[in-house]
Amino acid sequence: MRSSGGEKFVYGLCAVLFALTVLVLYAPILVNALLSVVPRKAGSLHWAEAGGGAYLELFGNVDLMQSLFASVVVAVSASVLSSVIAVVMALYLDSRFAFGRRAIETLIYLPFIMPSMITGLALLIYFTALKVPLSLATVTLGHTIFVLAIAYRLTSVRLTNLSPSLREASMDLGANGWQTFRHVIFPHLQPAILSGVLFAAAISIDETLITLFLSGDRMTLPIRLWSMLRVGFTQEINALVTLVIAGTLVVALFGLSVWKKDGKLEF
Repeated sequence: MRSSGGEKFVYGLCAVLFALTVLVLYAPILVNALLSVVPRKAGSLHWAEAGGGAYLELFGNVDLMQSLFASVVVAVSASVLSSVIAVVMALYLDSRFAFGRRAIETLIYLPFIMPSMITGLALLIYFTALKVPLSLATVTLGHTIFVLAIAYRLTSVRLTNLSPSLREASMDLGANGWQTFRHVIFPHLQPAILSGVLFAAAISIDETLITLFLSGDRMTLPIRLWSMLRVGFTQEINALVTLVIAGTLVVALFGLSVWKKDGKLEF
């Protein structure tokens, strides 16, 4: 069946809107990558001076490298800690002894659903009331609470798909609770846990508002870039942003490949 003129117009319009959407979303990233290798002076690009010098200068900038290292430490710590908590909570809420499932899940999802500013401000008031000094440790705790929803969701859905007969068979064969978890449940949860760690790390390294409230005098990468907005970005900042975007994209794509390859993960 041939498409009518009206249908072709609608399809063409949708294609144009899709192309414009992609352009709006990804053009700034491409421009940033371009400016990282081509210097911009007096409002014009100097193609003759194109090169990777900005990347070499970047690794010699101690302040930026320390901020990047702090962000990586926080992201890794928060993603691993949130995954451990997610596994424990998922196992508890999946058991027949679970009490208050809806209330607990609401508490897990709420920090992620609420605006980051509210979550960060609430945590700041809490830590201040307890007289806990603000540091990378408080940032890590804040990020853990924030990304816990992702790790828990992936883990709990995966655990729900596990047939109860596998646990019963393990017990019938003489395995205790720990052996059943180690040899039956944990291998089944591994793809979900890995995906949760990767997605949580990608979100954590980019989180700004919660970090702004909880970092104190410590600088993570988003806060460092935030403070540099007043004086403008140099070419090495463009190089840094390009590397961070590339690294985050690789982590997210790897997590997505694990997610899709398993075929049983849902979110």
